[in-house]
Amino acid sequence: MERVTVYIDGFNLYYGLRATGWRRYYWLNIRLLSEKILLPHQALSKVHYFTARVVHDPKDPDKKKRQKTYLDAIRTLPDVNVHYGAYKRKSMKCLACGNKWRTHEEKMTDVNIAVEIFGDAVDNAYDTAIVVSADGDLVGPITAVRGRYPNKRIVVAFPPKRFSNHLRQVATGAFTIGRKRLKDSQLPNQVTKPDGYVLTRPPTWN
Repeated sequence: MERVTVYIDGFNLYYGLRATGWRRYYWLNIRLLSEKILLPHQALSKVHYFTARVVHDPKDPDKKKRQKTYLDAIRTLPDVNVHYGAYKRKSMKCLACGNKWRTHEEKMTDVNIAVEIFGDAVDNAYDTAIVVSADGDLVGPITAVRGRYPNKRIVVAFPPKRFSNHLRQVATGAFTIGRKRLKDSQLPNQVTKPDGYVLTRPPTWN
């Protein structure tokens, strides 16, 4: 069997779902989804999920709680590793009117994905890597791995409403994750942690 490791850009996937209006699929079992995108001759070795903890949003005070609930839920899944980047404050300015404001920008996900993909290639941890993202910043690491390890395949799985022609060109193959796979890969409404605490799907995600 061909060994497959899946690398999921959490925010790229989330914003793809949000752009499509598929809020009902946020409660996603990423391990099950990873299994459903495999071919019959492939076996899942591990899933890496990359994200950053969101900051408090006065317009949506439950945002942090929803994310924490979801991250706690996917950490109960076997062979799933969660990697954290960071949210950093960023100053913005309107070129038309000159108004300034502060926002937050997610950082380090692309670097963290690159490190894991290349490190796992060095360790011969996979035959095929599936990258769930449309972030063009991943062109470099994908190109580097394929150049250094030509026998390894890297396939890009684009989230809904997300696409990068540059990624498609450098990858071994590419496809878009469809609605049925997302629908069939949901966590149960309640997930029990090892300590017995019960996590419940956020009601706004129904």
